[in-house]
Amino acid sequence: MPADAELNSVLIRRQEINDALDNGHEVKVSYRVVNIYTEFHEFSRKEIKQYESTFKKFNTNKDGFLSLSELKRMMEVLGAPQTHVGLKAMIKEVDEDDDGRLSFREFLLVYRKARAGELDENSGLAQLAKLTEVDVDKVGVNGAKEFFEAKIQELSKMSKFENEIREEQEEKKRMEEEKALRRQQFREKAAIFK
Repeated sequence: MPADAELNSVLIRRQEINDALDNGHEVKVSYRVVNIYTEFHEFSRKEIKQYESTFKKFNTNKDGFLSLSELKRMMEVLGAPQTHVGLKAMIKEVDEDDDGRLSFREFLLVYRKARAGELDENSGLAQLAKLTEVDVDKVGVNGAKEFFEAKIQELSKMSKFENEIREEQEEKKRMEEEKALRRQQFREKAAIFK
């Protein structure tokens, strides 16, 4: 967000607070969470990345939000088509800013509520959470079994984010070492032709 737009939003919020206080209304506290990984600590980094991949796949206009039509398409592809009214109800249940569309953060709220058992089992959101949780077509039954076993192990770890970050760093380091080795081998072969 550019600095002038950020300053403008802060000033607008300040004016809204002042107007509410002047009129004797209650001021709702508004927090803006910067890090999705710390807010949704019940999910691993890998899970959040998988959810993000699903979100981006269906966010066809790339605006960072799932509109009613994009959510409709997602539910159709997942094999659980919904009525227009059903889709609006799905959005309303997790749409915190009442803009009629789902941000990625609001999309993650679906999975948080599903994991906490807060969704009606017959609701569209519960179907969405179930259908996108594990894609058995891709991983197979054994893959799903391994997925859940790994999930149980991961939940038992105290510092799962530290381990995941360490693994990502080790993977990057290994890839850089392989790249350097290939570069060195190429130079040796190229030296033969000089």
